[in-house]
Amino acid sequence: MAELTLDTYARDLRTLQDLVDEARLALEAVQMHHVRRWSATLHGRGRSGRTLARTLSAWRGLYRWLGRQGVVKLNPVEGVRAPKAPQALPKALSVEQSMQLADLQHGDADPALEARDQCIVELLYGCGLRISELVGLDAIAGATARGWVDLAAGEAQVLGKGGKRRSVPIGTAAAQALRVWLERRSQFVKLDAAPLFLSARGTRLTPQQIRLRLKQRALLAGVPTHVHPHMLRHSFASHLLQSSGDLRAVQELLGHANISTTQVYTKLDFQHLAKVYDAAHPRAKRNT
Repeated sequence: MAELTLDTYARDLRTLQDLVDEARLALEAVQMHHVRRWSATLHGRGRSGRTLARTLSAWRGLYRWLGRQGVVKLNPVEGVRAPKAPQALPKALSVEQSMQLADLQHGDADPALEARDQCIVELLYGCGLRISELVGLDAIAGATARGWVDLAAGEAQVLGKGGKRRSVPIGTAAAQALRVWLERRSQFVKLDAAPLFLSARGTRLTPQQIRLRLKQRALLAGVPTHVHPHMLRHSFASHLLQSSGDLRAVQELLGHANISTTQVYTKLDFQHLAKVYDAAHPRAKRNT
């Protein structure tokens, strides 16, 4: 599992240990009514239904393991469910805002850094990559590479969630941005020549560095919202679905294991259609 996932589950288990200590119980003495009360307590402290569902999943997994070890006979978390949380729709840019960001030409910037940052935007929006997939890209294929770009084939090989590899087509604009960046990339190469995206010090760019560069670039482009890498992935999916209507294709391109994860973009698309209807149809307009 990813380091962030491990940290999150560890935090959830520490929460359980704190609650057990407050109740002056042993882990193996916890009963279902304890778990229900603690779940309600955490909900009252402001934890969302989605966060509680993950927390209970971590606790449930711990007690399953304790059961296999013969420490407990029953899992006190089985059957306990978190409050149902409303499904939050992903935030996406409009097509106009996305093009505004992608077409930005920052003439005062260092040409090499400008080429790198423009290429980052093109791959995030043009290919729908997760930030972890983008950071893991190498300039060429290798035995230890998590992912790489193949301009000749017009595709990127990425390592997604669950260690699953997939091929993502690289569009014309992204391919051109890649060529420009690769021409200038050599001046950043120092100790490690493998990473596709390098910092000025010659190290692989981190997710935090990319988030910061993207935020600054969005401000320069005049995009009136906080832009983060996953928003460009949402925009990629939403705009592709609006144009094609092919849910299965979008699922494959995003690397979603379950199509229900992709279906949330149909709701986002309906919101867009509803706004168009409200603005344009005579019967949608109300008398004021």
